Amino acid sequence: MLNVAVVGLGWWGRIIVGLLRGHAALRVVAGVDPNGEACAGFAREQGIALRARLEDVLDDPAVEAVVLCTPHSLHAAQIVAAAQAGKHVFCEKPLALSRADVREAVAACNASRVALAVGHERRFEPPIVELMRMLRAGEIGTPLQVEANFSQDKFLGIDPQNWRLSPGEAPAGPLTATGIHLLDLSVGVFGEAESAFARVRQLGSPLVNGDTLAVLLSFRRGGHALISAMLATPFVGRFALYGSHGWIEVRDKNHPEAPEGWEFIVCRRGGRPERREVPPAAAVLANLEAFAAAARGGAPYPVLQEQMIANICALEAVVRSTQSGKVEPVSPVTD
Repeated sequence: MLNVAVVGLGWWGRIIVGLLRGHAALRVVAGVDPNGEACAGFAREQGIALRARLEDVLDDPAVEAVVLCTPHSLHAAQIVAAAQAGKHVFCEKPLALSRADVREAVAACNASRVALAVGHERRFEPPIVELMRMLRAGEIGTPLQVEANFSQDKFLGIDPQNWRLSPGEAPAGPLTATGIHLLDLSVGVFGEAESAFARVRQLGSPLVNGDTLAVLLSFRRGGHALISAMLATPFVGRFALYGSHGWIEVRDKNHPEAPEGWEFIVCRRGGRPERREVPPAAAVLANLEAFAAAARGGAPYPVLQEQMIANICALEAVVRSTQSGKVEPVSPVTD
């Protein structure tokens, strides 16, 4: 059993606490939120201690790990503080907002020999796991291009002052909400990105930070990713990988918050598309379980640290491109 504290008891933090209630491998023993009045009832319902500061759980020997569901700009410093306190760290995406910060966070975890995991649950969805297996096995040949869309309209009803809509916490509109997952999967397919060209606009909502994002990523080893993310249209999730011998497409039936399964389509050269239904699976929970296993010295966490860093390098270039209007180079993972 891994005793964890969930830091940040907003929308997603509460989902995490609920998912882990009664779990055999992870136990939430505390929640952290500066707004104690708003969170006290929830903490009582869940049977967890409520703390006001991160330091309160970092100093608690009963807490072995933290799950960070906090504003994005806080992630890197909180990861470093947790690692230095000897706590394993699961951080919601994005891991950081800059190459410098993510490298510092990863280095701190390695120096303290604690596990580091990131909330990219899309990697743990069964059809994505199968897509990656087929790619590695060479079943679709050389990967050529990704086309992906992860859009939703959940943010239309939240307080305009919410940090998730802040340019400082969520640059480039939908990027840190949904687009970052598609960057991550594309890095998983192609490796490090080389350049980014991106546009963000406010077209169909009051979201002044932008509701419509388009990204073209080019990769050092070849290949491209065409990424679309919107915050002003109903949910759609699609990830397609095209190869020299065939293509694979994964279509989500519902938001990952409440999965309802997927449609998995494969087309091989000379054949017709083959479709099958994939039943729902708790990918968010599977990610947390992989983290717990790594923290306990079991199987290594399956997302490579080099790819964690590469994803943030790509994010940084996408943000710069939306600001400059130009193709921006992506910094390498290592100097």
